[in-house]
Amino acid sequence: MRKTVLSLLIALVAIPAFAQVKTPRPSPKAVYTQTVGVTDITVTYSRPGVKGRTIVGDLVPYDQVWRTGANEATTISFSDDVTINGQALKKGMYSLHTLPGRDQWTIIFNSVADQWGSYSYDATKDALRVTAKPSKGPFTEWLTIDTAGMTTDEATYQIRWADTVVPFTVNTNSTARTLASLRQAMSPDWRVSYTAANFAYENKAASATDINTWLDQSLKVNENIANLWLKARLLNEAGNKAEALKTAERAIAAASPAQADFAAEVKRQSDKWR
Repeated sequence: MRKTVLSLLIALVAIPAFAQVKTPRPSPKAVYTQTVGVTDITVTYSRPGVKGRTIVGDLVPYDQVWRTGANEATTISFSDDVTINGQALKKGMYSLHTLPGRDQWTIIFNSVADQWGSYSYDATKDALRVTAKPSKGPFTEWLTIDTAGMTTDEATYQIRWADTVVPFTVNTNSTARTLASLRQAMSPDWRVSYTAANFAYENKAASATDINTWLDQSLKVNENIANLWLKARLLNEAGNKAEALKTAERAIAAASPAQADFAAEVKRQSDKWR
């Protein structure tokens, strides 16, 4: 009797201790975060391995909704409104499901982010569906969701597993969003209007008229090497070489001792206009 009681006590003590042991998942969790322009995009998913199996068309059947991973549903979140393959999607977190086909996949953004796989998937909760064309790519053992290319405004995401690659494009409209924010933030501080003009100039995001308007606002508040040099470049590009050279000379003269290297670079580049 005493032996039975002792065994029971040992078991009761051992169970809580064993429950705290963390074991590896066969499909490990991954979090992929990428800032595209000014928008943060995060994909959270589990990564199953091929492990010698046939994936698309077998383990992942055609024409059936797939969780696009393992374990919990894959999720994707956007810090701003975006477009996916040209279609609008509000900011927020979504579960990411796919409907594989032989020649075309459907990528599904479902408004119910917290769910287990696709077992409770409800199509009436879809926020957006887009289509994508799969292609063959280098063999990928572990399911991978990442970006294949990126600009200030958009990124090409891809779902890769075995030899299948399924891309979709996310556009964040970051250039227009940044310019709108800068317009709203315009103030007597020369740096704000200069930043707007310089950003638009470097990214070819606004007309020469708009850029010159913002730059002139900056120059009215405080002429300095930065805004004078930008003005000189705009004049040179407009074909007014004589005025451009004069403005470049003013920019050099406005430089502080700490800006000697900047002034030397202005001189080096403006001498090419002569």
